Order: sequence, then C-alpha cells, then structure tokens
Amino acid sequence: MKRSVIAMILVGGKGSRLKEITKETAKPAVSFGGKYRLIDFTLSNLSYSNIDVVGLITQYEPYELMNYIGNGGSWDLDTIDGGVSFLTPFAKNGEVLWQKGTAHAIKQYFSFIRQYEADYVLILSGDHIYKMDYQKMIDHHLKHQAGLTIASVKVKKAETDRFGILTYDENTRITSFEEKPLHPKSEMASMGIYVFSTRVLEKLLEESAAEEIVDFGKNIIPKAIESNVPVYAYPFEGYWKDVGTTESLFEANMDMIDDPDFLTLNVSKGIQVYAKSMNLPPHIVLEDGIIKNSIISDGSIIDGTVLHSTVSYSAVIMKNAYIENCVILPNVFISENVRLKNVIVNKGVIIPEDYQLIADEVIVLDSSNLMKVGAIIE
Repeated sequence: MKRSVIAMILVGGKGSRLKEITKETAKPAVSFGGKYRLIDFTLSNLSYSNIDVVGLITQYEPYELMNYIGNGGSWDLDTIDGGVSFLTPFAKNGEVLWQKGTAHAIKQYFSFIRQYEADYVLILSGDHIYKMDYQKMIDHHLKHQAGLTIASVKVKKAETDRFGILTYDENTRITSFEEKPLHPKSEMASMGIYVFSTRVLEKLLEESAAEEIVDFGKNIIPKAIESNVPVYAYPFEGYWKDVGTTESLFEANMDMIDDPDFLTLNVSKGIQVYAKSMNLPPHIVLEDGIIKNSIISDGSIIDGTVLHSTVSYSAVIMKNAYIENCVILPNVFISENVRLKNVIVNKGVIIPEDYQLIADEVIVLDSSNLMKVGAIIE
C-alpha cells in the first residue's frame, strides 16, 4: 500500500566508541535509565508522528535488538500493511552485501522504499535520546519545497568535532556544511535526522555510485548543496543526546537523575516513550538497603547503598556495597563490600567481594578488564 512518508532507521554501526558495552549488543539495544533501550525513543517518536512503515537497517549483533522490538507492538507499530521490517545483510550473486557508509546502507534497501511508493523518506538513527514530532519537520520540508531537510541543534563548542556542522540563512536554507570540522563556522550540528524527497535521494545516491564509502555527512549532503538542491535546516529546541560514546551515555543517565522532569517522561501528555515490558517483579530494598537520588528498575534487589545512580533490571547489590555516580546495566551482581564510583558496569558482570574502583573519569567495567582497572582490597 502506498505511503506518503516512510522511515528508515540506521542501526548497523559497530558502536566501537561504546567499548565493551556494544561488544555483543547493537547500540540501539543498549539499556538507558534503568527502564529503557536507546531505540525506544526513536520508535516512540514514530508512533506519535503516525508514521507506521519503518525499515530498520541492521548489520552488527542484531539478534538482541530484533528480539526486543519483535513486531513493534510495544510501540503500536504492528500494522497489517506496514509495521517494522528488519533489513539485514544478504547475499547477491554469491557475495554478502555489507554496508559501506550510512547512505550506502539506504541505497542497498531502496527497493523497500519503492515498494511503498513513498514520496518522502525520513532517515533516523536508533541511538539518540530525544522527543520529536516528525510531522512538524515534514511540514517544514513541504513549506520550503525542500529536496532535503536536516534537523539541527546547538551543541557545545567542545563537541563540534563530533558532528556535521551547518550554517543557514534567515529562511533556514543551509549555506554551508562541514563534517566534523576542527574550526567550525557555527555550533549548529546535524542531528543525523533527514527528510528527503525520494527522487532527490535516489538521484544523489546514483551520482555517488562510484565512491567506495558513501556517507550522508561526507558525501550526500555536500553533493546536494553543490548541486543547488534546496537544502534546509529544521532547528530543534529541546533535549537531544547522541549516545555514541561512553561519556555521553553516562552523562545522559546523570541528566535523567538530576532533572525530575527529564523529557517529561513522568507526564502522560504529549509524546509518550514506550518500552517493551520485561514482566519482572518489582524491585526489592532489603533491611540494609539505602537508595538516594537514584533510579532502580524492576527485578532488582538492593541491600547496599546506591547514591546518584541508575540500576537496570535484574541487578543485585549485596550488603555493605557502596555505589555512587554509576550506571548499572542489566543482570549485574555486585557482591558484599564492593565500592564503585563513576563506573558503567556492563550487563551480566559479576563483581567479587571487596572489589574497589573509584574512578576520576568514567570507566566501563567488564569481565574482561575487571582486575585491570580495579582491585580487591583486603
């Protein structure tokens, strides 16, 4: 069935900057804030925006993510003639077709776009924390008769080398774009969220066919501007975090703790952020358990002290353990007399008795580096 707009979500990157956390997990499946996965925000935004045809392009470690999303029912995306489709690497003429850049990933599955005869393609990332009504961005695209619209947000000057940086005029038409510049012209960053008119996207991809790696930031956007395609910015105001590094994952968790109105997650109006229910029992705080300014998820047992931390589901924190400024991922077991500060504990890690790791900067603690970054204090 024809759709005016369909969405394509890019979730295929290795996520190497998240270190051990994405060793066996796709970035969008990483836990956040105890209750959520990163992908929950993008899928919830789509549900609110009434976009119900979603192509989810995977590559590395897709099983956990695919199992979590299922048919998309938790986000009301399980429509009969649309819904979520997993677009995975496939073999053609005896060769496995791996993705060679973000734009190349879209090109590989352009038949999916043609299937729905889409007029516009909304391209998204699966590892961002934010709320957005995509229909407003599409309306902005239509108002300006744009070929490409790029969502943009102001970032800190120290972070501009992580993003594509753009400038635009009083009508929001983009006048320059630089991918991860050392000397940026502005602090307005591309959010990696694009609305393309389908014909424009197809033409730009065809013109880039000879290039070995084809990315939106390095190839497609500069080519569009050079070709005089009408490229516009959609300025976004609100909380947005690209959770592509251990530092940003940690910061986002701390932001959630520090702001009781974080993304209005506790308000039943506007965009709701949904997550798949784990059907776990409530968390339990035992006699010696102390919790302050923290988020504790279902299925967890707390008998130690937890300060300014997020604890994901099915974690156990034993007696006399002391946890401060930490992000505890799912199924972690923290034994007695453990002391941790400024640590992200990877899922499934068992921390032995009397272990101590007090870090000045954020450290990811995994079973592979347990005794290298901390020690058992006798």
